[in-house]
Amino acid sequence: MDAAGEWQRLCALLDDDEAVREAVEDALEAGEDPWEALLDGLDEAGALAYLRADDTGMELSDALAQLPRVFDAQPDLDEVTDTDDLAAATTAADRILAAEDLRVVRLVEEDDAWPVAVVPTESVVEIIGLAAAVGHEIVPG
Repeated sequence: MDAAGEWQRLCALLDDDEAVREAVEDALEAGEDPWEALLDGLDEAGALAYLRADDTGMELSDALAQLPRVFDAQPDLDEVTDTDDLAAATTAADRILAAEDLRVVRLVEEDDAWPVAVVPTESVVEIIGLAAAVGHEIVPG
């Protein structure tokens, strides 16, 4: 698979909104950063919870509840709010969502940024591999 195909597949696995894929394709054609286009596209599609590393579990819980896959599943995220440590809260959210066959993935960006998406469990390994293939990092919750 070529780089454009890897980006297309990554977009499709992260969210099925055509606008996300189109934004990344446009960035590739224009010689712009497709990673930034991916983050912006996911954010505009409502499929990205963009937090800061110093945010709390309460803020994560609130942000996740607005993502379509989480909203549809309606999991009890009360445990996520029990900590002020975002990494611990993300781990708790990932564990809770795993019962719904969903996983939290973090799209690694700047040190203080914490953008997360929720994806089907069966897609996580491929998402991580595709991100690495295009020179970026996505880590599981």
